[in-house]
Amino acid sequence: MQFYKKTSIGKSLNYTRLILKIVLVLLTVSLLIFFIGKINFPAPSKLIKQEIPRENLKIVK
Repeated sequence: MQFYKKTSIGKSLNYTRLILKIVLVLLTVSLLIFFIGKINFPAPSKLIKQEIPRENLKIVK
């Protein structure tokens, strides 16, 4: 029985590493979106409503 040494690393297909990397990337992106959603950004406290006069309106066709 003879032993041989694998010299080419690129030809071996390792799907578990690929799947693990994809899962880690998706988990990181999901956590990032979740924590950005938890941040309380400042918002105006009252509704801003401004009346536009009819003279300034133009109809574009």
